[in-house]
Amino acid sequence: MATNNQKPALRILFLIATQKLVHKAVDLMKEEGVPVQYIMFAQGTASSEIMDMLGLGGVEKDLMLSLVPKALAGRLLKRMQKILHLGMPNTGIAFTVALAGCSGHAVRLMETMQQGEERETGRNEREDMENQYSAVVAIVNQGFSEEVMNAARPVGASGGTVFHSRRIGSGEATKFWGISIQEERETVLILVEKEKKKEIMKAVNEACGMQSEAQGIVLSFPVEELMGF
Repeated sequence: MATNNQKPALRILFLIATQKLVHKAVDLMKEEGVPVQYIMFAQGTASSEIMDMLGLGGVEKDLMLSLVPKALAGRLLKRMQKILHLGMPNTGIAFTVALAGCSGHAVRLMETMQQGEERETGRNEREDMENQYSAVVAIVNQGFSEEVMNAARPVGASGGTVFHSRRIGSGEATKFWGISIQEERETVLILVEKEKKKEIMKAVNEACGMQSEAQGIVLSFPVEELMGF
């Protein structure tokens, strides 16, 4: 049982797939007793030639985020790969990243789920593992997602996913950076092999950083498990 000194290991599960498959994934999560899913519209950045090669009918995607205990994450990914056929043409990808903190109510909910999973598997999952992939995230002014990919592709990025967001606290940002920042933003998510991460981040920052017209912020986080890439 998790205590105040031993919080449950939490993960965020990302699924980027067609709308139809995301709806199937939501049903799967409900079946597994995972209560928290957030879905947003996204758009792929791959060129039309790549889309044709992969057999994809379009670049429109849905992005689903779910909060899950580490002990359950691996099984969910494997079930998703089997049911959604991740990695096949016109499907999608799923991956998990570690979560450092969470609100108290969500932690208690994850504790309950983790305890049930540990009883079923008879063991607790290991926290540490070697990460082979990273997610590079660039948050830029609206209309600059293609510039991000133009900078990232020559140094190893094959494609990305774009979703739209809105900035809050623009006044504070203006004071900090000394420049005006658009409220409407685009977020570009790029999955890459770990060894390519620094070069891609450097290229994107040089082309679309805060001092550019894109006024971008570039960050990254390690991907733990990945299906369909």
